[in-house]
Parts: sequence; structure tokens; C-alpha cells
Amino acid sequence: MAAKKTIVVKQVASAARRPAVQTATLKGLGLNKMHRTRELEDTPAVRGMVRKIPHLVQIIEERG
Repeated sequence: MAAKKTIVVKQVASAARRPAVQTATLKGLGLNKMHRTRELEDTPAVRGMVRKIPHLVQIIEERG
């Protein structure tokens, strides 16, 4: 079985004073504080969430 592709996402900006929908997207990615990182499965849904808030997160690494 092939290893699943993952991406490492880091929060680079604060969610303070942002629309509630952007804060909810951050929480959906498992991020809620500055400089936190998460390794997430590389799916179209996750990529879409990252694309909605490019000013708040950064893709650090793509694995697999």
C-alpha cells in the first residue's frame, strides 16, 4: 500500500480581528495559535482550506 501524501502547514499570522469564517477555517485545520504546525493529509478539501486563508498559513513541506 502506498504511503499517503501529507503537507505540513504552519500558522504565520494571528486570527485576531479576522472574520469568523477565517477563524473557523484555522480551527478546522487544527491551528489556533501562532507558529503552530500540523501535518495534514494532502486532500482537495485541505488544499482548499489552505487556499482560503493564504495570509494566515504557510505550507512548510510536502511529504510522500
